[in-house]
Amino acid sequence: MKEKSIRKDRLNWRDLVIFQNPAGFCFSLDVVLLADFATIKPKDKVCDLGCGNGVLPLLLWSREPKAQYTGLEIQKEPLELAKKSLAENGEKEKGLSQNICLIEGDLCRASELLGRGGFSLVVSNPPYMPKGTGRQHVFQQIKIAKSEELCTLADVIREGSALLNTGGRFAMVHRPQRLAEMMQLMAEYQLVPKRLRLVEPAPKENSNMVLIEAVKQGRQGLLVLPSLVVYSEPQVYSKEIEEILAGRNLKNPGK
Repeated sequence: MKEKSIRKDRLNWRDLVIFQNPAGFCFSLDVVLLADFATIKPKDKVCDLGCGNGVLPLLLWSREPKAQYTGLEIQKEPLELAKKSLAENGEKEKGLSQNICLIEGDLCRASELLGRGGFSLVVSNPPYMPKGTGRQHVFQQIKIAKSEELCTLADVIREGSALLNTGGRFAMVHRPQRLAEMMQLMAEYQLVPKRLRLVEPAPKENSNMVLIEAVKQGRQGLLVLPSLVVYSEPQVYSKEIEEILAGRNLKNPGK
């Protein structure tokens, strides 16, 4: 990883920074929406399956600094960037480095590596496309992040459930085209969907993302929230998206 190729970006949430490789996979709106959507509590033990460059643990920490976070990532370069971001942010944010732990490992073996039933919240922004479908990227890091080269949707949901204690929550962002598959897998692994929200690029356009939160061995009862519209008009974010990007769920907004 060449240092000159690394970019330092600033997050609006608590004014944190994130290091990214522009030639690799950089985070996008979907992970910010997931960080805003997930239910997070002060005593939570949280695991991010496939944490990449570590942006999701940072965003969630911004919302709830008292929770404990573990990020699991199989690729060395994104994990190095995640650790670099953690170190830099930790210099100005007391407790951040103690509350976020980053581990190299295969999420397909997450429950073996991290233990079964030890977490109260599992989050994931997994690869969306089945292996061999969609655009085929030459750069392996992007290919792994976007398509199921190293893990499948079934792997993510199975391991997410295994990591959770009874009553624990599983939150994920994915594509609506695979919602039926998600529901089937969640039922198989004792996850009961409780909250669901579709994301539309613009008013009256078909949804291109879905946010879903399930509870392990929870009671039946699904709340379908109003759709979230990204652009109110061309190149103009909706009011709600602007609020999310500014960190509307922060207990202590950025300086």
